[in-house]
Order: sequence, then C-alpha cells, then structure tokens
Amino acid sequence: MSGPEGPQQRRSGLRDPQRAVRGLGAGTLALEALVLLLAIQPIRLVGGDLSAAAIGAVVALAVAAAMLAGLMGRPWAWNAGTVLQGLLLLSGLLHWSLLVLGVMFALVWAYAWHVRRVILG
Repeated sequence: MSGPEGPQQRRSGLRDPQRAVRGLGAGTLALEALVLLLAIQPIRLVGGDLSAAAIGAVVALAVAAAMLAGLMGRPWAWNAGTVLQGLLLLSGLLHWSLLVLGVMFALVWAYAWHVRRVILG
C-alpha cells in the first residue's frame, strides 16, 4: 500500500474518474438538447415572433448537443461543447430568449468544466 503521496492515490475517490467526467459532460449536453427542443413551443407562444431561422438554429444546436453527448469519450469533445455554448449564445441574435438559454447553459457548462478540472486535476 502506498502513502498519501503514492502513485495509486485517487484524488477524487471515484473508481473511474474519467468515466464519471464523461458522464457529467454527456448528461449536461443531453439535458441541453432536450431543453432546447422542448423550449421551441413555449418560446413561440410566450416570447412572440420566433422566426424559421431561429427554430432551425435551435433544432440544429439540439442535434449537435445530442451528437456530442454520445462523443464525450473523444479528446476534443469538451472543446466542441464549449463551441456549442458559444453558438447558442450567438443564436441570441435571432431571438432574445435564445440568449437567455445560452447564458444559462454556458454557466452550467462552465461549472461542468470546473468539476472536470477538480476531479481530473
């Protein structure tokens, strides 16, 4: 058995920290995809004029988030998720409510990055 500074010490106490972090990223992106798709109708009813371009952008971002959720094992997936958050923020130019969703999910994604850094070091 190694001491506290031994090479076998797990910083987080998780059996498989890589897998836990992948699950966190995938779950975050899957939730984002679901919320984006479910938000279309309420935005149309409450928020007013949601253009076809805005609906297309929401659907495309939701599909991209769902695909990225499945690809979280790839080394580039976290960076691609960050780009996705930026694109969602940019879609706020199409409708103000998309900017609100973009800010919310950018904050959630930033927290997921923080947790990833704490767990993996």
